[in-house]
Amino acid sequence: MNNSIVDSFVEVSLTTEEDFLKIKETLTRIGIASRKENKLYQSCHILHKQGKFYIVSFKEMFILDGKVSNFTEEDKARRNKIISLLKDWNLLTIKDESNLKKIASPVASLNTIKILSYEEKNKWQLEAKYSIGTKIHKY
Repeated sequence: MNNSIVDSFVEVSLTTEEDFLKIKETLTRIGIASRKENKLYQSCHILHKQGKFYIVSFKEMFILDGKVSNFTEEDKARRNKIISLLKDWNLLTIKDESNLKKIASPVASLNTIKILSYEEKNKWQLEAKYSIGTKIHKY
């Protein structure tokens, strides 16, 4: 694993094993909306690596994979807001004080993020720009 990027990840704790799937599904409904196409681009993912859990931006995942990515302060602010929301919804806890500091600033305003209710999700096309655990094979 690329340790420099991993050091910037926000480690979280789950209360139960079922929380992983709840968070994974919830994150598919949080992101940037294209209203004219009714598309929602997922902003963050839950990553389980070496017994630890992280909430990461899809752009951080590109960096982890060694791909070019422009992870900006705006992306970081959006990630921090999403982590705070998951914490407020009691889906996770922040692992320790150093991770709390990572999400303290910057933090995006709620109006920069679209959150779909579970009932709304069928009316939208949900798009992930990164897919964890899938490798694209070129032959």
